[in-house]
Amino acid sequence: MGNIYQGTQTNIELAAQTIKNGGLVAFPTDTVYGLGANVYNAKAVASIFAAKGRPSFDPLISHIADINFLSEYAHTDSRVIDLAKHFWPGPLTFVLKRKDNLASLDLVCSGLPNIAVRMPNHPLALQLIKSAGVPIAAPSANKFKCISPTTAQHVADGLADKVDMILDGGACKIGVETTIIDLTTPHIIILRAGGLSKEELENYTGEKIYISHGDSNQPSAPGQLLKHYAPRKPMRINADASSIMPHEFFIGFGNVQGSQLNLSPSGNLEEAAANLFAYMREGENNSQYNSIAMSPIPEHGLGLAINDRIRRASYQE
Repeated sequence: MGNIYQGTQTNIELAAQTIKNGGLVAFPTDTVYGLGANVYNAKAVASIFAAKGRPSFDPLISHIADINFLSEYAHTDSRVIDLAKHFWPGPLTFVLKRKDNLASLDLVCSGLPNIAVRMPNHPLALQLIKSAGVPIAAPSANKFKCISPTTAQHVADGLADKVDMILDGGACKIGVETTIIDLTTPHIIILRAGGLSKEELENYTGEKIYISHGDSNQPSAPGQLLKHYAPRKPMRINADASSIMPHEFFIGFGNVQGSQLNLSPSGNLEEAAANLFAYMREGENNSQYNSIAMSPIPEHGLGLAINDRIRRASYQE
């Protein structure tokens, strides 16, 4: 098992001490596994970028366990607090104006005037953050641009000895990263589709929610690069079952025949999101096939997030 540790109280406290000491800890969230460091320790944050091979212009998300943490480094208002109380903990990240008196946040924020913050809905993650006593900066715990990890073993397979500890909290429930919303603007703007649907946001706020895909050359939030979440093999999306070639590992959705794996035979988007990255990994690791093909996914609800991920995963540079 190497540096995989079960999520016992003793191991959580050991992991919290590792964070305090400037180390890296991978931990489960409701969405995917994160690679965490003390948000205020620039050297530790730099080691996240080094371990992942991630460019420093791609900002990180800060994880908190208490809404009161927000006022330490971000500007808030009644809208921010209302949304936090309703949707946190959960798969929603806020982009907020950062307070300018903390130069230690420059690397986390990639030098931008805003900071991305979330509160994960996972008891182990929340215990770790509370025990560490600081917000934890954490992108997905995988090599840059590769498939995101949804189990502790996925982290170990990808990052191995680059992480001091991997806390095992089982498979992630949601399976795709958070929805990121910009709250620095009058209207709420989705910067990255994710585990909370546009429809859920609109139903709660009673407002039209706008979508921006950002600038892939200068990301304002994580997950905006054109190529991301990618397997080591070419991947084709919106593939019709009748067009599958013998060399393609076919990942189906809904009532399709001949797939090696099916994200959700019943067409359930929540089930599909939870299986997405694990099934892409199976296709990547299956030596009988040299490429991956995937069924069309409906573009509503969590389908928005799934399509975002697979479009980036299949992008040819």
